[in-house]
Amino acid sequence: DRMEIIPLSGYTEEDKMHIASRYLVPRQREAAGLTAEQLVLEEDTLLALIRGYTREAGCRSLERELGAICRWVAVRIAEGGSSGMQIHPDDLATILGPQRFENEVASRVALPGVATGLAWTPVGGDILFIEASKSPGNGRLILTGQLGDVMKESAQAAMSLVKARAADWQIAQESIDKSDIHIHIPAGAIPKDGPSAGVTLAVALISLLTGRKVRPDVAMTGEISLRGLVLPVGGIKEKVLAALRAGIHTVLLPARNRRDYEDIPENARQQLTFIWIERVEDAVAQALEMGQEG
Repeated sequence: DRMEIIPLSGYTEEDKMHIASRYLVPRQREAAGLTAEQLVLEEDTLLALIRGYTREAGCRSLERELGAICRWVAVRIAEGGSSGMQIHPDDLATILGPQRFENEVASRVALPGVATGLAWTPVGGDILFIEASKSPGNGRLILTGQLGDVMKESAQAAMSLVKARAADWQIAQESIDKSDIHIHIPAGAIPKDGPSAGVTLAVALISLLTGRKVRPDVAMTGEISLRGLVLPVGGIKEKVLAALRAGIHTVLLPARNRRDYEDIPENARQQLTFIWIERVEDAVAQALEMGQEG
């Protein structure tokens, strides 16, 4: 109880780029017996390597991949095939194999009932798609996607909030009572839990029941109360950086997380629009497109 705990967050992509270019590349190049003229790695190649072949808070996997590239080049030079090489992003598949991680934003579909959330993981932030659909039934709530107890409770709270405030969002009570609502979070093999998806779940449900699409350039995080308040959450820096990587332009954050704004790197602050929300109504107003589909 006398030990001071110092929390260390993961590196940003920009941090990894600087670490790689200043330390990791020279070290692995030297280990492979190469000179700076024999192997050139441009910034766009390093960025493609970081995004497509590593997903971690630190740089250990990144250094392993850089070592593999250096050894591959050393073999080609030793065989007399080249006196030096400049590695481009398109060369990575030949050297390291197919890209291991893809940007999930590509799978985003502009349909009512799909909302983009932000999640914290041990290897940094990530985006989280929440999908909701309805079918004829008797008001059941079905949850799938390897959700933990906390996230299941968030979904139930979001459903209760939507039922209680249906009239405020012009949702017919009959469409809730005579439908089964199915909430699914893809990547079903990956366990998901945590108290930060409440507002995303509520927005996905309201989008589904009103027929209004969620803006594709918006992501959000925050827990909700049954009174419709948006509560603060952790991991803001990592979540914001995940939004930036995914091509998101606007991030909805709990108003009570304003204290975390200074932790967000300056380059992320310049590229993103931050909207501070206090109630679920604020999130709905900012996230849902105008109009209603039949």
